[in-house]
Amino acid sequence: MRQQRRLHLKALAGGVAAAVLAPAGWAQSVAGQAAALEKKDTKAAPLPALGSVLSLPPSIELIDGRTLSAHDLKGKVVVLEYWATWCPFCARQMPHMQKLYTQHHKQGLVVLGLSIDKKAADVLPYVKQRGTTFPVAWLSPELAKTLPKPPGLPVTIVIGRDGRVKMAESGEIFPEDIAGIAKHL
Repeated sequence: MRQQRRLHLKALAGGVAAAVLAPAGWAQSVAGQAAALEKKDTKAAPLPALGSVLSLPPSIELIDGRTLSAHDLKGKVVVLEYWATWCPFCARQMPHMQKLYTQHHKQGLVVLGLSIDKKAADVLPYVKQRGTTFPVAWLSPELAKTLPKPPGLPVTIVIGRDGRVKMAESGEIFPEDIAGIAKHL
């Protein structure tokens, strides 16, 4: 039921954004990028199975120059959020991820944004402008070998303190579902 509601709302929101809210050029640009993403996604890794172990790389270079190590994440709940600066669904979901991080990072929750933008240089200005404080990395080809992006955008994967996948969703999720990620703390 929730999945049907989500699909219906995505279709409705996408149609409204493209037809009513967005200038024609922007809508065509987003549509073109989405079509290219879908074409690429035919070779994408599937969503990880619930309960499976998801290994993180030894270190992840963040867009602000810092490095996040696997040791920093050990024993924490890690939310991997695949997104892009041009994705309208990602833009709507990011403030809810920021709120989740702000409210729960002291209890051991880490949101790790993984941008799939073509150029890493596009990412830092975007997150700074929006006040994003959780760690963000650019999904370089090297990082994608360890953390391949599943189909769709945004993609949210929750890894529990035990290293096992607790949640894996492709597509925009509701704010109450994002808030519910805290139950894994």
